[in-house]
Amino acid sequence: MALDKAQLLLVGLPLFLFCSDVFNLFAPAPAKPAAHHHHVPPQKPQQFQTASIQQPLDFPTQKASGFGGGIGLGNTVQIDFCASCSYRGNAVTMKNMLESEFPGLNVVLANYPPPLPKRLLSKVVPVVQFGVIGVVMAGEHIFPRLGFAAPPPWFYSMRANRFGTISSTWLLGNFLQGFLQSSSAFEVSVNGERVFSKLREKRFPGEIELRELVGKKIANSRIVDGIDGSIWS
Repeated sequence: MALDKAQLLLVGLPLFLFCSDVFNLFAPAPAKPAAHHHHVPPQKPQQFQTASIQQPLDFPTQKASGFGGGIGLGNTVQIDFCASCSYRGNAVTMKNMLESEFPGLNVVLANYPPPLPKRLLSKVVPVVQFGVIGVVMAGEHIFPRLGFAAPPPWFYSMRANRFGTISSTWLLGNFLQGFLQSSSAFEVSVNGERVFSKLREKRFPGEIELRELVGKKIANSRIVDGIDGSIWS
């Protein structure tokens, strides 16, 4: 009886929707509401006075420094971050903040690679992954070509749980590869001099903190340039 009700529901619902669509198709369209015409009184022609001409408004603009251009002109900030650690969003936020605070500043974003041993191991992980998957899928043909009379016992245990072995190998390999490719770095340099290091501080810089560090370094570079200019002049 329950099956008959379910079948009736499955057949009746599409029929009901089809009938409603047909009814809406042939139903007359609703009448459009009458448009109300508002009487607009005639306006008098405006008299333009040629004697008084309005001057354009002067909006305040950012003053350029005495050195020409923005306050950050001639300075370069480089942010080296870990691209595989999803630090790009933080780097872009810091870049936009610094460019707005110090007009003319050149902010460069770059990837901070991990050490060489970790990079080499990260290249080996995919080879091991595909090797294990290949052995699980076609081990009975691979081992005889390698000189084994019969596959080793561990092959049969892996072959018995083929899906679990392949999925575990793939997930574990991806985790190891991501770990080996990450450097956890967020290093900020101004004109080639390091002003903040996440590897040393074990934290990210705050926006106010980074703005003050960069501002002090730019101010010091301007003072040094001024002293050098006065000496050579």
